[in-house]
Amino acid sequence: LNSPTRYFLPSPHAPKPSKPTDPARSPAMESAGNDRRDAALGSLAVLPDELLCAIVDLLQPTDIGRLACVSSVMYILCNEEPLWMSKYLSVGGHLEYKCSWKKTTLSRLSLCSGNSELEQKARHFDGMVHLLYVCSICLVYLPIHTYFHAGFNSLFLYRRWYRCFTTLSSYSFDNGHVERKDDLSLDHFHSQYDGKGPVLLGKLAETWPARTKWTIQQLVHDYGEVTFRISQRSPKKIIMKLKDYVSYMELQHDEDPLYIFDDKFGETTPALLEDYRVPHLFQEDLFGVLDYEQRPAFRWLIIGPERSGASWHVDPGLTSAWNTLLCGRKRWALYPPGRVPGGVTVHVSDEDGDVDIETPTSLQWWLDIYPHLAEHEKPLECTQLPGETIFVPSGWWHCVLNLETTVAVTQNFVNQSNFEHVCLDMAPGHCHKGVCRAGLLAVPGKSVRDIENHPAGTMSAWNHNDMTRAEKRLKGSGSVRASNSANQCASFEFSDVHESLENQVFSYDIGFLSQFLEKEKDHYTSVWSPTNPIGQREAREWLRRLWVLKPELRGLIWKGACLAISVDKWYACLEEVSACHSLPPPSEDEKLPVGTGSNPVFIVSDNVIKIYAEGGLGYSAHGLGTELEFYDLLRKVGSPLINHIPEIIASGFLVYEDGVYRTVPWDGKGMPDVLAKYYPLELSYANSCFPLGLWSKQQFGMDSSTECSNKPIWPYMVTRKCKGDIFARVRDTLSKADLLNLASSLGVQMRNIHLLPLPHGEPLPKPEDNNVRDSDPPEWKQVISTLNGRKNNIKKHLANWGGTVPTVLIEKAEEYLPADMSSLIKFVKILWTITFLLRGPSLMPKALVTEIWRNWMQLI
Repeated sequence: LNSPTRYFLPSPHAPKPSKPTDPARSPAMESAGNDRRDAALGSLAVLPDELLCAIVDLLQPTDIGRLACVSSVMYILCNEEPLWMSKYLSVGGHLEYKCSWKKTTLSRLSLCSGNSELEQKARHFDGMVHLLYVCSICLVYLPIHTYFHAGFNSLFLYRRWYRCFTTLSSYSFDNGHVERKDDLSLDHFHSQYDGKGPVLLGKLAETWPARTKWTIQQLVHDYGEVTFRISQRSPKKIIMKLKDYVSYMELQHDEDPLYIFDDKFGETTPALLEDYRVPHLFQEDLFGVLDYEQRPAFRWLIIGPERSGASWHVDPGLTSAWNTLLCGRKRWALYPPGRVPGGVTVHVSDEDGDVDIETPTSLQWWLDIYPHLAEHEKPLECTQLPGETIFVPSGWWHCVLNLETTVAVTQNFVNQSNFEHVCLDMAPGHCHKGVCRAGLLAVPGKSVRDIENHPAGTMSAWNHNDMTRAEKRLKGSGSVRASNSANQCASFEFSDVHESLENQVFSYDIGFLSQFLEKEKDHYTSVWSPTNPIGQREAREWLRRLWVLKPELRGLIWKGACLAISVDKWYACLEEVSACHSLPPPSEDEKLPVGTGSNPVFIVSDNVIKIYAEGGLGYSAHGLGTELEFYDLLRKVGSPLINHIPEIIASGFLVYEDGVYRTVPWDGKGMPDVLAKYYPLELSYANSCFPLGLWSKQQFGMDSSTECSNKPIWPYMVTRKCKGDIFARVRDTLSKADLLNLASSLGVQMRNIHLLPLPHGEPLPKPEDNNVRDSDPPEWKQVISTLNGRKNNIKKHLANWGGTVPTVLIEKAEEYLPADMSSLIKFVKILWTITFLLRGPSLMPKALVTEIWRNWMQLI
C-alpha cells in the first residue's frame, strides 16, 4: 500500500496497465510480517472483501460497533467511511454533515455520547498502525503514504480509498468528436443535430445574469438558508441547507460525493428562474401544454464538487436535454442509442416495463473500466467549459464527471423530433423499452433480418417461458466481471452477444423500434410502468390537449397517440358505434379520448361514448351490467336521482372478428350470446334478470377463475352529455358559497343513494374470510372484509393508479395501514361521539364517557 502508483490509472492516453502485483507480495508487506487475514476473520476469510463490506452494510449501527471489537480486520471494515455514509443515506432526512459520516450517522441516530471527548490518537493492534485514527465519535483518514496495515492488505479497500482522494484537475479530455458551435440558427440545429447527435454550444448564456451571479459564494450569500434536494443512490429523500451543503463539499472525501440535483428550485427560489432563460434552440416543449403540477420534472439546479457526477443513464422517457454550465468544468462521455456502455447492465421488467440501470459511479467507470476499452469501444468525449451548453439527443447514453466544483442548470424537453420516441416509451410492454436502450442486445440470438421478417416471432422468443430473468439483463460491451478474489486484479471480458451483433445495423428510427411493440398489450389493461415520466391518465390528457391546442401538429400527434394508447383501435370502435346507432360522425376535434377515467371515453357532439376496457372482459362486462341494473332500479323506485344522471341512448358489445368490428346491442337483461361461451351456465344469477349485475359482480370478484381477459370484445355505452364541467377543472375558481351549495347538493344525492333498495332484496354473497373475526359487529363484517381484501391488493392497486407512485412507496404501502382493520371501527365510533364530548361530557352517561376515552387511548 505504500506504492500507490502501482494501481493508478492516470490518463486515458496511457496504455493498458499490466496486471498489478499482489500487494501481499510487495517487499513492504512481506517485511511487515505474515498475513493476519485468516486469524482475524476466521471462517469469513474465504469471502472477498467486497462481499464482507456488503454484509457489514446490512447490519444495524449498534451491531457494527460490536462487530468492530471482534478483531483488527473487522475494526478496519467497520470504520470505513463509505459504510457509515451508506448507513446515513438509508435513514434519509435533513442532513447536517459533521466532519465524518460516522459522526454524522451516530449523531443522526442519537448514538453519540457527546462532542467534547475528542481524542486524536492512533489505535494499535500488536504493533500494526491503523489506517484511521479514531475518537469516541469521529473517524478521520490519515495520509496513506504514512500509515499502512502491517500484515493486512486489500486491493478492494485501496481502490476505494484512491477514488476518495484522487484529484481530477488535469483529467480533462476532448477527442474532438463532439462539435463546438457558436451562433447556431434554429434551422441549422434541427437539420444537423436535433435527434442526430450531441453538440457543444457557445454564447447561448452570455447575457444571462446567472453567468456572474451563480458562484458558490454568491449563492450561499443569497440562498444559504434555503433547503435543496440532494441526489444520491439511496431511495430515501435527502435535503440540505445550501450553506450546510457547501460546508460538506469542503470537508468531504467521498468516492461518490453527494450533489444538489433539485427539480423544485423554481418553487423554493423563484428568483433563480429570472437569472436564465431557455435558449432559443430548445424553447419548443410539448409537455408545456400540461398544468405545472401535472407535467413531469423537467428542470434541475445542479451543484456538485470534484468527483461527483451523474453515472451512465438515458434521460427519462427518451426526452432530450440541454445542460448549461455556469462555473467549473465537466467531463462528458456519450454513446449513441442502443449501445450500452461497458460495465453497465440494463434490467427490464417483463411485468410492467420498469427499466433499471445498474452502473458504477462516474469516477469508478473512468478509473476502472475506461482504460480497458479498445479504441473503437470508447465513447464520444468532451470537456464542458463555463458558459457552454451541451445538447443531448433522445436515447443517448451519457455520463458526467465534475472535474472541480460546478454549478449548472439543465432541462429536459419534448419537441417534434423526439415526440414519437417519448410516446413509444409510454406504450405498454417491455420489449421496445429494452431495444430503445440496449439495441440488439435486447434481442438474444436474432439478427436484424430476422426481426424485419418475423417481428411477431421475435416477441415470442423474448416472452418464452424458458427465458430466465438473467437473459433480460442486458450488459454493455466491454462489461467488467470481477474475479472471485477482491485481492486480485479484476478481469475484463466482452459480451459474446455484442460480438455476434456488432456488424448488424441498429436504427433509432421510430419505424424500426415500433416493430418491437407487443401488440397484445393494451394501454387500458396493462400495468403502467413506474419509470414513465407521467401517469397513465396524465398521458391521455397530454395527448388530448396537444390535439386541441396544436392543430398544426395533428399528423404527428396522431402517430404518437397510436404508439402510446393505440388510439387507432379505439377510434375504429368509436366509428362503428356511431354508425350503428346513427350518431353524428366524430369531428376532427373529437378523435382522441378524454384523459380522465380508466376507460376510453369519447365526446362526440352532445353524446358520450364509453368503451369498457379496464380489467379485462370479465371486469368490464360486469361494469356495464351493474351500471344498466342501476339505471333500471332508479326507474322502478322512482328515485329523484334519475334527474341528475345522463340519459342512456344505447349500450352493447363491440366484437372484433376477421379484421372487422361489429356491434351487438344489449340492455343488461339476459346473458348475451357473444359472452355465453366465456362464462359457465351454472354461474349463480346467470338466469336472473340482470345476469351480470351486482350479485354476479360480487361473485365474480371472489372467483378469479371466471376471468377472461385479452378477448377482442368490449362493452360500450352511449349517454347524453351532461351540461357543465369536471369539478377538478373548476375547483379553484369556485367561491366558498358555491362550494357549500355543492356540498349540500351532494349530501342530498348521497342520501338518495342510500335510500335505494338492494336489487332483488337478497343477501350479498358470503365474502371470503379476509381475517374477519367472530367478535366483529355483524353490521361491520362486510366492511372489514372488503377493507382487508383491498389491503391485500394495495400494491397492485397503486401500481395501476394514474399517478406515478414511486416503487419504494408502493412496496411500503402496507406499513401505513392498520394491521387490524377492525381497529378502524373504534375510530369511527369516536368520530361519531367526539362532538358530544366537546359539547359537554357532563350531559352523557359516565359509563359512556369512560368507554369512549378507553377506546381513544387504545387507538392512539
